[in-house]
Amino acid sequence: MTRLSGITPSGHVHLGNHLGALRRWATGGGPEDLYFISDLHAMTLPYRPERLRALTRENLAVLLASGITADSVFVQSDLAGELGALNWVLECTCGFGEAARMIQFKEKGAGQDSARLGLLTYPVLMAADILLQGATEVPVGVDQNQHVELARTLARRFNGGRGEVFVVPRAVVPKTAASVRDLSDPARKMAKSAQQQAGVVFVLDEPDVVRRKFRRAVTDDRASVRYDPDEQPAVANLLEILAACTGGSPYAASSAASTYAQLKDTVAEAVVELLRPVRDGARELLDDPAELDRVREKGAARAAERARPRLDAAMRVAGLR
Repeated sequence: MTRLSGITPSGHVHLGNHLGALRRWATGGGPEDLYFISDLHAMTLPYRPERLRALTRENLAVLLASGITADSVFVQSDLAGELGALNWVLECTCGFGEAARMIQFKEKGAGQDSARLGLLTYPVLMAADILLQGATEVPVGVDQNQHVELARTLARRFNGGRGEVFVVPRAVVPKTAASVRDLSDPARKMAKSAQQQAGVVFVLDEPDVVRRKFRRAVTDDRASVRYDPDEQPAVANLLEILAACTGGSPYAASSAASTYAQLKDTVAEAVVELLRPVRDGARELLDDPAELDRVREKGAARAAERARPRLDAAMRVAGLR
């Protein structure tokens, strides 16, 4: 079994990314699993090249510092040649209507005078990511499930017309993925792209910054520390974060504090200690660019080696070799 997961460097890695994905990748993966920085996906919306370059390196350093093995990590654009070739083959397998009805294209393209073509076709590139590596399972959230279904459709269509080239993957929704809410607005998820970042805790935030953000977290006017997501969503978010850090339940976590101020301080310290080794490890890697480049080159070589036989077979049966 091979699982494939990616993270898009559209911003700095935050606490929700770490609790919901990176920590799970580091502890629950198998030897054949692959994790990648999807920098090509970050180009579907307006961006600055120098920021994309810096965020790609930063995201890579954070993945490695989170405990994900170096052999399992690569940067998507390092396989641009292989992906570009397969992406074209798959675009010629995909119908326009199939791409146009993707929910994220409709949402992100809404209100734009001229949406980028890449925003329309990037689910096909995502399919190329998956099929090129022979992934059998793709852990995703609900918002990405439709894209994995497209990958399954394209794999079956290609295989049906030309022979069994691609593994047909399946989407899996992680059972224990933490859903961390914005500290300033529990109605929305913590997000890298948030316009107001006061409620977003980033993995590389200094401890005092983390403490300050939790100190300013919204609560409610009930003045009771209890886990009630419907009636007290802001407090529930803090308790869920504390439980994710300590390994307990949010109900049990409610006994750790009797006041909101005490709860905020307790959660802040738990987060600071959880992120400390990741932050320190990532900083160390970013301060040693030669080592980070070496790890990146090694990961790219391994991913390309795995991809080459499958790409060769696809190109051959498509009549290109």
